[in-house]
Amino acid sequence: MNSQDNALDWQGNPVDCDRCPYRDFLAQGTCLRGKYCIQDRRASRMDGFFRRHPELAAEGIESPFFLQRAIAARHANIFQLPRLVKDPDSEVRAAAAERLPERFLLQMRADPDPRVRVAVASRLEGHDLVPFITDDDYYVRVVVARRMAPESLSILTRDPAEDVRLEVAKRISKDFLMAMAWDDAPEVRLTVAERLEPQQLAVLLDDKDWRVRHRVACRISPEYLPKLAQDPEEDVREAVRCRLEGREPRQPEKSGDLQDA
Repeated sequence: MNSQDNALDWQGNPVDCDRCPYRDFLAQGTCLRGKYCIQDRRASRMDGFFRRHPELAAEGIESPFFLQRAIAARHANIFQLPRLVKDPDSEVRAAAAERLPERFLLQMRADPDPRVRVAVASRLEGHDLVPFITDDDYYVRVVVARRMAPESLSILTRDPAEDVRLEVAKRISKDFLMAMAWDDAPEVRLTVAERLEPQQLAVLLDDKDWRVRHRVACRISPEYLPKLAQDPEEDVREAVRCRLEGREPRQPEKSGDLQDA
């Protein structure tokens, strides 16, 4: 199907270039039905138009069509964006949050939609992220865990969401990493096993997940290897043999999710 055949406006009507106030752009090659068009309801086509005509984005953010307002927000002059902080559509507010100055972002931390709060958290730093630590949406907290300073992440080590704790385990200062060695989630403990110093890994010698023990066997101080040589899992014992023989342990052949042994 020709792209011009499916060119519909936001109300489902065929795009009519003859009635468009910007039809003169056709001759200039800066708009094209079915390709880059301000009337088209497809995001990529509206975006293509505003890329060619950013000076018209101010009109776009006044559109009754929420998607056009959101796309126009990416191209509009930054001084025109504060009016979108209270836009009725969350996608528009999120688009504005990606570009607004920090003083406006602070006002948006309590936005009712998590997509907006994610956009806000993705741009804030340091103390300004603190209100998000107890956010109801887990992914907002994931973003916080990715952006907070490593030495400030200890407050999130007991977050109820595994995805949040996993991000914390990847970044937290090593001064606090040991506390996560007893996390309920095997994926978190595996990350801890990859980051602890070799002499600290003894706390994970008896971990109930064999892949955690395998990682420990690959990294732990040599004096602990005899204990792991008796491990019930062959992959763990093989890692010990490799190290004792001066060979690099290979990755385990087993795949799939971490499971308790």
